Amino acid sequence: MKEAAAILDHAGINPTPNRLLVVDALLRAAAPLSLADLEQLLPTMERSGIFRVLNLLATSHITHSLNDGTRSVKYELCPSHGHDHSPSDGHVHFHCRSCGRTFCTDVPLPPVTLPTGFEPESANYIIEGLCPRCAR
Repeated sequence: MKEAAAILDHAGINPTPNRLLVVDALLRAAAPLSLADLEQLLPTMERSGIFRVLNLLATSHITHSLNDGTRSVKYELCPSHGHDHSPSDGHVHFHCRSCGRTFCTDVPLPPVTLPTGFEPESANYIIEGLCPRCAR
């Protein structure tokens, strides 16, 4: 919980118990988590409370949200935890169309040149296919 408290404190956010629980769950996660995933991991919190914390973390640029095609938004901690946030903080994700899992990769987002006047704020890059387990 110390790391969760440090992330919130660094962003100027009061580390309430609910906020600490959500950030700690995201820190321990091996992959992006949906609201439903967080509900299962945090049975003492109500869905609306988790959602409010996720919204606060997103607007504070502590988390990234992504849509992997499952109709369920997934959340993960931003590497910069709100400091010097940019769309390049993200990375490529892989969604297995067989088992439905979404994986983080170490592959950075590829550079994209936008037309003049466009200001990117976020980017999602999802590759779909079969994970190693399902490809066997």
